[in-house]
Amino acid sequence: MGIVVVQLHTSRSERLEMLLTPSSPRPFLRALFDAAVHVADPMQVVPQHLPPRPQGRLVVIGAGKASARMAEAVETHYGPCEGLVITRYGYARPCQHIEIVEAAHPVPDAAGEAATRRMYDLVSSLGPDDTVLALISGGGSALLCAPKRAISLQDKMDVNRALLASGAPIGQINIVRKHLSLVKGGQLAAACYPAPVQSLLISDVPGDDPALIASGPTVGETSATEDARRILDRYNIDLPKKIDAALSTESSVVRPGDPRLARAQTKVIAAPSQSLSAAASKAAAAGCRVRILGDALEGEARDLGRDQAQLAKSLLEDVTATGTPLLLLSGGECTVTRTGDGIGGPNAEFVLAAAIALGEQPDIHVMACDTDGVDGAAEVAGAYADAATLAHARSMGLSPETHLNENNAHTFFERLDSQIVTGPTLTNVNDFRAILINPTA
Repeated sequence: MGIVVVQLHTSRSERLEMLLTPSSPRPFLRALFDAAVHVADPMQVVPQHLPPRPQGRLVVIGAGKASARMAEAVETHYGPCEGLVITRYGYARPCQHIEIVEAAHPVPDAAGEAATRRMYDLVSSLGPDDTVLALISGGGSALLCAPKRAISLQDKMDVNRALLASGAPIGQINIVRKHLSLVKGGQLAAACYPAPVQSLLISDVPGDDPALIASGPTVGETSATEDARRILDRYNIDLPKKIDAALSTESSVVRPGDPRLARAQTKVIAAPSQSLSAAASKAAAAGCRVRILGDALEGEARDLGRDQAQLAKSLLEDVTATGTPLLLLSGGECTVTRTGDGIGGPNAEFVLAAAIALGEQPDIHVMACDTDGVDGAAEVAGAYADAATLAHARSMGLSPETHLNENNAHTFFERLDSQIVTGPTLTNVNDFRAILINPTA
C-alpha cells in the first residue's frame, strides 16, 4: 500500500502537516494516527469493493461504528438505496434513503434492540430475486443486540457489562454474545435466505476473522453453547436464570455448511494491517526506521504498555548509535480487567503503564489511540506521554501508580492535557500504538 496523505481540516493544516518530522514527536505521532484512520475511511475503501448495482430490489443493512459512513459511501456510489443501518450515538451520517438508527455502545440499549428486530423482519420478507448488501464493522455486536426470544435485554446487558469488566478477550466475549442473540453467528444471513447476501466488513478484531467481526451476523459459527458457558464460568460471571436456561438448550447459531448460507459472500475490505502499513510508510518517508510488532496483539493493556516501554529502553542505545529515529508500531485489541472505578480505557491504560515503566527517560515518546475515536466508554481516542509526563504529574500532586490501580487513566491524562480527542472517526480498525525512539528530538 502506498503512502497516504492525510486530509486535515484546512489547507493551512495540510501545509503544516508536510513539515511534521520526528523532531516534533507529539504532532508527528498524531499525524501517523490520522494516516492510519484515513486509509480505513469507508469513503475511501467501500467504492473499490462494490459490484455493479444488481438488477431488482437492493436492500442495504448494517451495524457498527463505521456502518453509517459505509452506507453514505454506498449511496454516493449507487445513488439512493433502501435499507436500515444501526450505528453508535454520534456516528450517524446523512444518507438519501437508507435509514440510520443510533443506539448505545458498548452496553446495548432498547433503541438497538428495536432496530435489530426491525432489520430482522425486513430481510425475512425477501425473495430470491432480491439482493442484500450488509455493511458490518466493529461495534456491531453491541448494536445488533436483540436477544433470543426467551431472554430479556436487561439480562443480556448485565452479562455483557460483566464480561467487559472481566478482562476477557473480545473473541471470547463474542462467542457468548452469539449464543444469546437473535441475529449473530450467521442468523441474520439465514433470515435473508433465499435472497443473496454480499457482506463488506471493516475489521476490528485480531486476525480479521469474519466470524468475530460484530459477532459474525452473516457468517457461519462453529462454537456451541457449552463453549459460551465455559467462558462465563472462567470469568465467574453470574447468570440470570433465563440465560442459564438458554445456554442449556441447543444453540440457534447457523453452522458454516447450512444451505441458508449458500448465497452469502463475505469480504474484509479494511483491516488493522493496512492502517499500520499506511502509518509505517508515512514514518519511513519522514526518515524513520519502522518496526511493526504485530497487528493482532492482545492481553492486558498495562502489561503490554510496560513490556513495550522496556523494549524501547533496550533499543535506545542502538538507536542513538545509528542516529536514525526508530518507530515501534502495533495494533490489536487490549483488555482491561477493572479493579477500580475510575474512567479509563485500554489505550490510555497502555500509555500510563508505559510512562511509569519509562520513568523520566528522555528520547522515548508514546501514543496509543483507538481508531474509532472511543477508548473504552470515554469519548476520548487515547493519550500521549513522554519524558515530561511523570514530572509534570508529580508537580501537580498526581500519582501515576494510583491512577493506574484505579483504572483512572483518562482522568490522569485529562489533568495533564495529554489526551487525544478526535470525535467520531467513522471507522474502526482497532487500537493504534506507536512508540518513537528519537534521541535527536
